[in-house]
Amino acid sequence: MPWKGEKNPYYIWLSEIILQQTRVEQGLPYFLRFKEKYPTVKHLANAKEDEVMRLWQGLGYYSRARNLHETAKNVQQNFKGKFPETFDELKKLKGVGDYTAAAISSFAFGEKKAVVDGNVIRVLARVFGIETGFDTTEGKKQFAALAQQLIDEKNPAAYNQAIMDFGGVVCSPKNPKCDECPFNKICVAKVKDLIAVLPYREKRTKITERYFNYLIIKSKKEIFIQKRTGNDIWKNLYELPLIETPKPLKKNIKEAIGKFLGTKNFSMVSGAKEISQMLSHRKIHFRFIEIELKNFDSFKLNNSKKIKLKALARLAFPKTIHLVLHENSLL
Repeated sequence: MPWKGEKNPYYIWLSEIILQQTRVEQGLPYFLRFKEKYPTVKHLANAKEDEVMRLWQGLGYYSRARNLHETAKNVQQNFKGKFPETFDELKKLKGVGDYTAAAISSFAFGEKKAVVDGNVIRVLARVFGIETGFDTTEGKKQFAALAQQLIDEKNPAAYNQAIMDFGGVVCSPKNPKCDECPFNKICVAKVKDLIAVLPYREKRTKITERYFNYLIIKSKKEIFIQKRTGNDIWKNLYELPLIETPKPLKKNIKEAIGKFLGTKNFSMVSGAKEISQMLSHRKIHFRFIEIELKNFDSFKLNNSKKIKLKALARLAFPKTIHLVLHENSLL
């Protein structure tokens, strides 16, 4: 992994933001693409937001991309392109939490600050037999305090990297290599047969379901799109005109579309089958309905605009919409 042993705070920060909520094998190509296109924080700060979002497309959790861009501009404008060197100062940057701040401060600047990620929590919970929920306020404090107590005085960066790697390779979530573990004789979870239940999560996230009915309204050269705004999923990404309903839209579909468009002068060309996608604690049910407007050239739709079909490739769309556009030979 190219960020291993990295001392450049910009690259450490970039890799850590990309790897939040993302598997290494998925995040690696994005890291390489961002590093190539924006080799310094100045390059990223000077980029256009649509360009950054387009490069991030498919990685999910798009607030990370917005925070990435905003923080790059902050570092360039207010810190002369140099990242703060301490945990406390780094935490003031948007999108930088305890974990990322500790990673940058220890790896780039040698600060004695413990990194506490899922791998570290798992190792500590099992070896020390900690049954406190790691997702509770008490648990977060307990794991942070223990990790800080154990960190190596002389080489905190090597220690942080080692315990994270140990959690990923040996003390893995499933089928840990206990026979190879140097702590197997003192590991409380091993001795008490708690490997399967530690670390303990107290809270369970409730899944909410949403129903997105997208309209494909196009001519031979143009298509209607809109940009998502507000504090919702996919903020600042583009999408097709959307009718969101509390339940699946099965009956009176044409009536609902006509009410949304404000006209009856259209016909339904096709209505694709439902596609579902899990987003953290949300399940999104998609339906794509292609319609044909009789007065496309003069038609206007609130919050939407027409763009050239050939311009679609320059915009960032949520993954499922991008796939559907591609399947319909629009991208």
